[in-house]
This record gives sequence, structure tokens and C-alpha cells, in this order.
Amino acid sequence: MPDASPVRFDMPLEEAITTQRAVRRLKPDPIDDALLLRLIELAQKAPTGSNAQNWEFVIVKDPAVKAQLAKRNRQAWSLYGGLGRRASRGDPKMLRLLDAVQWQAEHLHEVPAIVIACLRGPRLPWPNFVSASFYGSIFPSVQNLLLAARAAGLGAALITLPLWSTFSARRILGLPWNVTPCAVIPLGWPIGKYGPTTRRPVGDVVSLDRFGNRPWKGKASGAA
Repeated sequence: MPDASPVRFDMPLEEAITTQRAVRRLKPDPIDDALLLRLIELAQKAPTGSNAQNWEFVIVKDPAVKAQLAKRNRQAWSLYGGLGRRASRGDPKMLRLLDAVQWQAEHLHEVPAIVIACLRGPRLPWPNFVSASFYGSIFPSVQNLLLAARAAGLGAALITLPLWSTFSARRILGLPWNVTPCAVIPLGWPIGKYGPTTRRPVGDVVSLDRFGNRPWKGKASGAA
């Protein structure tokens, strides 16, 4: 746990972005309420569709509520985890990632704070652009939260397995029918280190004008 001095958020943006990663192994040490509220306040600076600002955030600290969310997470992981390990045989890097997810599933109830990011308003399943527009109002704020957590020295990750049953999640959290839980962000002081992360060269994921036309293939952004 860091010292008692106030947490600063003056980390350069590029450093926060390039060292941000999903940190799943977290200590049970508490997080100050003022810091949690500041993270949410920074999350609120993100844009939303029509400037609706229709976020709702639930910070879960109650051990009983955390235990219920952790149970739902384990139920979903019991299925996906086994499938993932069978599909990842012979891939040590992916198996290490699955080990981290397994650890998180076994210890989620011990995490000091779990933030559930929600949206108020109707969610229509179709057409696709309507669903994309709906969720487009929450994920920018989640990324703000993740970057702010990194700048503060906290570990975090975006997960959704505890929400496999929206009905159950609403019941656990006391959410009304018109508030949809969209993402779960466990927060805590990290066990281990941050990035930097490794990614494919930007030229390998960028097409020009039409998909598959890759004039920058194999090149980084600074390459000539």
C-alpha cells in the first residue's frame, strides 16, 4: 500500500497509456474513499451520446455483495476457463494470462473495491448501431477510470463475467430495471509490476481506404 501522501495524477498521458495493462492480482489493502471518488469524477469527464451523462457507478466494498459477484464470476469462469485452456495448449503466454484470470476468479471477493459501471436508459438489442451507440456512452468513461487508476498506482481490469446474468446482477446490486450494468472494474494495489505492454506494429492493424490495403505493414508509427 502506498504512503499516506495525497495521490497525484500528473503522470504523462503517454506513460499512462503505454504502461497500462490488465492487472488482475490485487492486494486486499483498502483504498481511501476520496481516491475512489476522484477516479469516478475523472471517469465522468468522458463524452457520452447526446451529452446525456447517463452513467451510474456502484462502488462495492461490502464483503457480502462482493462474495455474490465473485460467485457469479466463478460460475461463468468454470465454463470459459476450461474452454480457454483447451484452446491454448502449447501457448505459454496465453496460459500465463489464463492463470492470472484464474487467480482473479479465486480472489475477487478479497479485492478492496469493485466498480460496476452502468448506464441509465433503455438498451435495445438491435439494430447493431443502436447497441453500439448505447455502450459508446460507458466505455470512454471506463477507459478514463482505468487510466486514472494507472496514474494513481492502482491495478485494475475491465471484466464482464460477473454480469453473465443481468437479472442476477441487478438483484445483487439493487439496480432498477432501467439501469443496465455494463462493466466490472476490480480495483486494488497491484501484486507485481505494470507494463510496458507488447502490441503488434501499428502498420499491421491499419488499412488505407479499404480493408487489407496495408501500406505501413510492419512499421511502427515513427518509421519512415
